Amino acid sequence: MERRLDLDWIRIVAFCLLILYHVGMYYVNWDWHVKSPFAGETLEPLMLFSSPWRLSLLFMVSGVATAFLFEKSRRSAHGSPKSARFLGPRSARLLLPLLFGMLVIVPPQSYYEVVEQLPGGYNDGYLAFWGRYLAADPGFCRDGDCLTLPTWNHLWFVAYLWVYTVLAWALLRFVPQAMQRLGDGLERGLSGVGVLLWPAALLALARVALVGRFESTHALVDDWYNHAQYLPLFLLGVLVARREAVWNALQRHRRHALALAMFGYGVVLWYFYGSGYDDATPPPDALRMAQRVMWAVFQWCAIAAILGYGRQLASRGVLRDTPTLRYLRDAVFPVYILHQTLIVALAHNAQPLALHPAIEGPLLVIATFALSFAGFEIVRRVRWLRPVFGLKIENTLPSSAPRRHVVGRDPDSAPGSVP
Repeated sequence: MERRLDLDWIRIVAFCLLILYHVGMYYVNWDWHVKSPFAGETLEPLMLFSSPWRLSLLFMVSGVATAFLFEKSRRSAHGSPKSARFLGPRSARLLLPLLFGMLVIVPPQSYYEVVEQLPGGYNDGYLAFWGRYLAADPGFCRDGDCLTLPTWNHLWFVAYLWVYTVLAWALLRFVPQAMQRLGDGLERGLSGVGVLLWPAALLALARVALVGRFESTHALVDDWYNHAQYLPLFLLGVLVARREAVWNALQRHRRHALALAMFGYGVVLWYFYGSGYDDATPPPDALRMAQRVMWAVFQWCAIAAILGYGRQLASRGVLRDTPTLRYLRDAVFPVYILHQTLIVALAHNAQPLALHPAIEGPLLVIATFALSFAGFEIVRRVRWLRPVFGLKIENTLPSSAPRRHVVGRDPDSAPGSVP
């Protein structure tokens, strides 16, 4: 199986955008762990540009990778149970980093949140807080809202991805014929302009029906609107991974998708920042519903445009399997695990400097990338750290047994593989 280099690059760039987005969260009015004294709405329109589609894109790419990994598991290790060939290694690669992250990486985020937002402050130090964190202390409350501990914070994506992976495995394992028929139907429906219409319609239905009823919690068990948008896109990736007609349609309609995405973004931007409506002066219900539809159009068409242009670049040979790509491919999951804790810690401890956001913001971005990749350099060299950051433990071969290597092919990964 050849790698999907376009999806590799899309995944890497999407996670880089995530770092920029989380730095931005420090400077906007939206609720977050720590807040800048200069927080306002200046960056919010720019943040809104990627918030509807960034994570949805990652879930769809993850679905494609899951399909390739499942196919690879069926072709290898003859005689082993199918669950052991796919679900066991996949679960280890996701759940070990999730557990380690919740116990070690994430606690500083909650600590700084308590330091900044707990009424009266918190002065007992980090080690005392960590002990209470591990003991699931429910006593960190503000205005009746108590911090849930332990927590996964930004690692919710990993938890959701594991649950969706288990569901996809069960469907592919136990009802393969039904999945094949569904994939055939999708290929017919999405091989033309339907590739822009039908996914957008599904996302619009989910947003109109659910976004007003279910708050985004990232808590898995009650997060119904997010499941309604992320799970279908993940399964769509699973089902169309090998459907060339769908990918060709995305490539053909990439310009239309981009135009529709930019139009949708303009409508959403006007609704939130130019219409004059707010909580005190709510918009008419019809306008609110229309905005939700346009949000979904923007969400899907941005994804379709990115996938289409990625496919175009790959088909022209612009994207190649270079050492840089292979390095970033390995780095992206550890960097993702580390980045938000670094942002929170750096931002909080930089507050006494009172730097202007125009100076502090770029410095936070640079420092977060630098320290995240420095962390990756440590992780990749320490054998016991590799699995808790989602990396495979490399076997060292004797010098007399050279490794077989095929140029441009990573024998240990599936095309477009994601954490």
